Amino acid sequence: MRQARGAVALLLAINLLCYLDRYILAALIPSIKAEFLAGDPDANGKAGLLTTAFLVSYMLMAPLFGWLADRCSRWLLIAGSVAVWSLASGASGLAGGFFALLMTRVFLGVGEAGYGPAAPTIISDLFPVERRGMVLAWFFMAIPVGSALGYGFGGVVSHWLDWRWAFYLVAPPGLLLAGLCLFMDDPRKSASVERVKPRLADYVALFKIRSLTLNILAQTAMTFAIGGLSVWAPTYIHEEHGLPLAQVDLIFGGILVVAGLISTLLGGWLGDRLRARFPGSYFLVSGCGMLLGFPCSIAMLFLPFPLAWVAIFFAMFFLFLNIGPSNTAIANVTPPAMRASAFALNILIIHALGDALSPWLIGTIRDHSTWRMAFGTVSLVMLLAGVLWLYGMRWLASDTAKIGSA
Repeated sequence: MRQARGAVALLLAINLLCYLDRYILAALIPSIKAEFLAGDPDANGKAGLLTTAFLVSYMLMAPLFGWLADRCSRWLLIAGSVAVWSLASGASGLAGGFFALLMTRVFLGVGEAGYGPAAPTIISDLFPVERRGMVLAWFFMAIPVGSALGYGFGGVVSHWLDWRWAFYLVAPPGLLLAGLCLFMDDPRKSASVERVKPRLADYVALFKIRSLTLNILAQTAMTFAIGGLSVWAPTYIHEEHGLPLAQVDLIFGGILVVAGLISTLLGGWLGDRLRARFPGSYFLVSGCGMLLGFPCSIAMLFLPFPLAWVAIFFAMFFLFLNIGPSNTAIANVTPPAMRASAFALNILIIHALGDALSPWLIGTIRDHSTWRMAFGTVSLVMLLAGVLWLYGMRWLASDTAKIGSA
């Protein structure tokens, strides 16, 4: 158990750095535009490509690394991946032009693609099914906390030093964490964890697991909603209600940390706690969270500020409630030898059809209509995610039982 806790602590630290690395860029875009894109009429579109380049390389490379994680040492794969993305982050600060910076973001995505599928599968192998939800919730709470830290860290460092230093300073901790991974043992070496090389037919069979398919579709809708809200909510508040942008960023970041942290941990605890009474508890918690978040996201558009901040808090709270349970369900319904590939497949689909599309779609709707119409689209997709998870409850227990306690 001591070894398992050490592995979770290391993976959590890496995951926090992972999301911090991703979202540093958001705080530095004005400085980057001023240095590389000054006077360019397409500056905003080109700056947006820095995130697009990361997402495309991340989601396209994830299936390959998921396949590798099912066949080789996952800790070695994680060590190499963390080293690659740390060096890519440091190289972002060295970029002499926009194209060079774009390429560093591509390699950031490649590095994170090697880590994303492998890490949760190690945790799934180390903990039994009845405790897995809470432990994975601790791991995934790095999403809201690390993201908010990225905004704050990038803004503070660029203010006191220079935007390049924000990238320089994240490289050494990443390389240190990568080195620590080399001293960890893969739990598949134990006799209790099966180590089998899957065949092509086994991968095709993943699509026949109905609860997995519905889970991926629901997570895609959820990712669409979170991606759209996180990108456009501060701009909407600033433009529609006239609040200072710096104040909006500070309050929204604080809401993201508090609501996301509490909700992610609560969702994992509820999923495990209710499992004995409701076999489909992980989908129950996820689905109810999205259905409760739906009216909150609508209320955000009609309430005056500062009361609207309350609606935003609960919208984000209920959006993040599913993070632990939904990812635990992926681990529970897939064979241990194929879990990394299942997580990789999930990464590919939820980003390709989720947050890679929603910021563009919301912006396009706003260009031709109103903010209420744009965010109404996000709210309807949240409703869809909730329905998909609740519908999938009928198969989650039986699909889990086929895997047993592995």
